[in-house]
Order: sequence, then C-alpha cells, then structure tokens
Amino acid sequence: MTASTGNAYSRPMPLLRGAIGVVLRRARRHQGKTLKDVADTARISVQYLSEVERGRKEASSEVLSAVITALGWTIVDLLDAVREELAPIPRVEVTGFALPAGLAADVPGREPACQAAPQAPQASVMVRVAA
Repeated sequence: MTASTGNAYSRPMPLLRGAIGVVLRRARRHQGKTLKDVADTARISVQYLSEVERGRKEASSEVLSAVITALGWTIVDLLDAVREELAPIPRVEVTGFALPAGLAADVPGREPACQAAPQAPQASVMVRVAA
C-alpha cells in the first residue's frame, strides 16, 4: 500500500498502516503465535487484528498498545521496527583496518578506549547510504 507523493519521478510513499501491519505480523509469526493468541491477549477480534496486519485498518494508539503488549514489545520496539521497515540501513562490513597512531589518545585526561595497532581486529560498521 502506497500513497502518491505528487512527484511523478519519485518512489511512492508507503502508508504507515501498511508498515505497522507488516512489522506486527512478522513479530507475531517470529514468536510462533497465532492471530487468535494475540487477539485474545489484546482483547480485540481476530478479524480486526488480521485487517491491521494486512494494512487495511488504521489502528488506534490504544489498540496498538494492546497488541504490542501482547507481543511483549514496547512502543519504542514497534517504532524502531517500523523505521527499519520504511528505511532499512544497509550494513557494510569493514575489516582489517588500523587506527592511525595517536588517534586513541586524542582526548586529554581520558584513558584511550583502544590502542593503535598495525592490524586491528575485525569490526562491523553500519553506514547509511543515500538512495
């Protein structure tokens, strides 16, 4: 489900309710729960939860709160997952780099967090790439 952005050359903007639904369904399935399990705990109908998961219904904040509580999530967990659904951050692995000499001691009065090394251990770095 998408909404038009008014620009013929840009990608259609996904609807928030669709992204929320995808995230809720993914979380429920990952936990091995059925629609009935979550709906019963959240005290909503199975049909309504199904429509929310399919992005057909705009859930109120009260309903979302009940559903995420039934999943053991917080609102922050939901919003983080929805942000990742809407704008995933590509992950780039960077390995075999060394810190320049003196970089670790740049902050006066603090112990260096790491030491310069000719061959530093492998590290993982997340980089946001403009689309």
